[in-house]
Amino acid sequence: MIKQDYKAKSSRASRAGISILHRIRLRWGEITAVSVGVFLLALALSSGDEDVVPPVKPIQGEINLNTPEPSETVVSSEPSSKQARYELPLQWQEPKGDVEALSPSDETTPETLSKQRSVDIKSGDTLSAIFQSQGFSARDVYRVTQDPLAEKTLRSIRPGKTLLFETDHQQQLIGLYYEIAVNETLQIKKQGENFVAEIKKRPIEIRQAFASGVINDSLFAAGKDAGLSDSLIVKLANIFGWDIDFVLDVRKNDSFAMIYETKFLDGEYIGEGEIVAAQFINQGEVFQAVRYVDSQGNDNFFTPEGKSMRKAFLRAPVNFLYISSNFKPRRFHPILKRWKAHRGIDYRAPTGTPILAAGDGKVIASSSNKYNGKYVFIQHGNNIVTKYLHMSRRAVSNGKRVKQGQVIGYVGATGLAEAPHLHYEFLVGGVHRNPRTVKLPEALPVAKSERERFKQQTQSLLASLESYQKFQTTAVGQ
Repeated sequence: MIKQDYKAKSSRASRAGISILHRIRLRWGEITAVSVGVFLLALALSSGDEDVVPPVKPIQGEINLNTPEPSETVVSSEPSSKQARYELPLQWQEPKGDVEALSPSDETTPETLSKQRSVDIKSGDTLSAIFQSQGFSARDVYRVTQDPLAEKTLRSIRPGKTLLFETDHQQQLIGLYYEIAVNETLQIKKQGENFVAEIKKRPIEIRQAFASGVINDSLFAAGKDAGLSDSLIVKLANIFGWDIDFVLDVRKNDSFAMIYETKFLDGEYIGEGEIVAAQFINQGEVFQAVRYVDSQGNDNFFTPEGKSMRKAFLRAPVNFLYISSNFKPRRFHPILKRWKAHRGIDYRAPTGTPILAAGDGKVIASSSNKYNGKYVFIQHGNNIVTKYLHMSRRAVSNGKRVKQGQVIGYVGATGLAEAPHLHYEFLVGGVHRNPRTVKLPEALPVAKSERERFKQQTQSLLASLESYQKFQTTAVGQ
């Protein structure tokens, strides 16, 4: 039998408990010491600018938003973190000048980006078809054309022109542009839920140019040698066409000189304008003309004295090749085979050549018969009637009022005619006169109320024309 000393055992147990408690107290002391140390270490490490930030006081003065570049990059120690934090200095510098805050519109974001694409308009294209080909709906067409200006302009889009579409980042239509003229663009832009149209114009710069030439063969050839376009040569002939027949009257060594406009857009040449002053010497006779725009905006050509270059009637109402038969009291008719008076002039020209009204008036006959073929008669003022025979087609009806230069028909060979030509008659008080030699009534001169203004504008033009000619003569002689 084993005897146990319960007292000793109790004593040992008591000592063991005290020892364990002592060790626990020591362990807690160590833990506390370590914790305090860690805390102090963390406090020391954070004594910089990282986590503990002193209270921010209001800054006096203006702030310089142009901060320096980040000095270092600290990556989070957490393994799962993919973010980076940039340390920016807290020291702010007072700016020396004014500061403009950036507005949201100054920032480039995907929402503010737009794209443009153009479409060349072809014959037969419609606005709806073009919109559909570009991925836009009928509703887009409807919304764009709700603006009256847009609807009116886009109703008559022309082949050869261009439509420019502007879309946002979601490919939604926000703008449409259509070039009306070289310096005019229809601009349709989205504003809110609607589209608003306006026409943007860019100014055209007008400069003056000088040209001159001497005729050896024809006005057309001389004009080309002087660097003139077909259009300018025709304009020059039209100015003096009431006084000079450029098919029959022009002679070798006749000469011309002119000042005309040239047009520039943004410094780039885009074409020629009007003739502003011109001179033509025909068989030694000098003809001068200046362009004058009156206070009402009406423009015309006048002599230096203010008489209109334009006569009440065209000398020849068709662009002809040659005269096949002149005005004669007796002529052997090639078809009737007998002698009779030829009371007009036959202008030979290709079939379909436009025939023009010689002057303002009213159509008193537009019909046809076996002798005259298709014909038109016009009643003018001063008891004058002009007749146009053998047309291939008439372009006016009986009773219609016409203006000088208006197309009234086309050259043909209807009726008693051997070849395509215009038979033209000029009657005064019922009596036939020679259209080539009859004295034509003059158009109205410069109005009395405009004469002083006319002199101020035209004298400088005529002086410039003379100076250009003298300069060129001197340059050629050197």
